[in-house]
Amino acid sequence: MSSSPSRADDSPGEVIVDWYAGAARDLPWRRPGVDAWAVLVSEVMLQQTPVARVEPVWREWMDRWPTPAALAGVSPAEVIRAWGKLGYPRRALRLREAAVAVVDRHAGVVPDDVAALEALPGVGTYTARAVACFGYGHPQPVVDTNVRRVVARLVHGRAEAGNARAADLADIAALTPPDPVRAARFSVAAMELGALVCVAGPPRCGACPVRDRCAWVLAGSPPHDGPPRRVQKFAGTDRQVRGRLLDVLRAAHAPVPAVALDAVWDDAVQRSRCLGSLLTDGLVEQTDDGLFTLPA
Repeated sequence: MSSSPSRADDSPGEVIVDWYAGAARDLPWRRPGVDAWAVLVSEVMLQQTPVARVEPVWREWMDRWPTPAALAGVSPAEVIRAWGKLGYPRRALRLREAAVAVVDRHAGVVPDDVAALEALPGVGTYTARAVACFGYGHPQPVVDTNVRRVVARLVHGRAEAGNARAADLADIAALTPPDPVRAARFSVAAMELGALVCVAGPPRCGACPVRDRCAWVLAGSPPHDGPPRRVQKFAGTDRQVRGRLLDVLRAAHAPVPAVALDAVWDDAVQRSRCLGSLLTDGLVEQTDDGLFTLPA
């Protein structure tokens, strides 16, 4: 009878991997058989957007565009419409641009190399590592806000992670199990621990599998000694105005006059600024006769 790889069962990384086996959420982009393209789409959608909002849109996208070639073949307008209310709609355009690049440079197959992934439009270091790890099972340290918070508390005894540091990757790599399969699983397990237990608000330390070795807990859970986290408002911001302008164009079947956009926001100066930024970002186009539409 074969035995599992030898490991230090009580090391924090190994314990977190074991905890994940029973505590992980059943998210569709984590299921067996999901390919790297599906993972890339999920990672782009999940940037600054809650899972509950992403999941139905991700399912619709994967039904419509199950491959990079499928997405690369549609218009930017169709992509923006399908993005709906996820927010930060430039991500939709960049995802389509990444799909075009995958088709042009990689014969339609999402690369598994971090450097090649980083060369795709809109794909940064975090997303590249996440796709290599979650899409291909490569043991890559993957550091997001949740992971940084786990490391800050578990290793450094701080309530909050503070600003991103060059040492973040080394910190998480030091916790990673040596077995390659478990190393890849640890990256998502640490992320899940930060999302479900070691949360930004009051942490759920009673449910934490490594609370008995957490430097922050052992130090008495000292409060954050830096400036308080700023809560991002939405009402009245340019983001809200841009969203309302895009709503008009998503619903329109033909270019619309400026008066149709004027009706959605009273502040003419802010409205004009937001429309200008949408034009600059390539999310809106103006026709020769002065009408406005989504990009063709």
